[in-house]
Amino acid sequence: MVNRVEKLSLLSEMIAFAKYDKDIKNIEYNFLLGVAKQLEISREDFEYLIEHPVTYTHLKSHSERIVQFHRLVLLMNIEQKYGEENNSAGVIKLYNFGLRMGLSHESITKVLYLMESFPNKIVPPDVLIDIFKTQYN
Repeated sequence: MVNRVEKLSLLSEMIAFAKYDKDIKNIEYNFLLGVAKQLEISREDFEYLIEHPVTYTHLKSHSERIVQFHRLVLLMNIEQKYGEENNSAGVIKLYNFGLRMGLSHESITKVLYLMESFPNKIVPPDVLIDIFKTQYN
């Protein structure tokens, strides 16, 4: 599992992703707070990160990067379902975050393409893992 610095970086990255379109909506806030709890980050630290992002820390573990990418996919779908009209902006934003994490562009592209065929555009974790495993090998 990741250490505290990496956890804060992951959460800070997700907050930046949500703030990309200026404001964090209530539904996004609640989702991010849930992720903070999952990562064992206190509400106070979470609130602090909203105004004071930490420096990005690259995850060494490929599987942790896949999990983080999946969280970002879920967050993007929340944004699009509850307000963001510009679908292409969210996809581009997600694609760029995936590249920055060191994920293959082929895998990212495939996830974004397949996402359209699933209910609520939520790619099941096992499908997502298979996509990245195929590209990783």
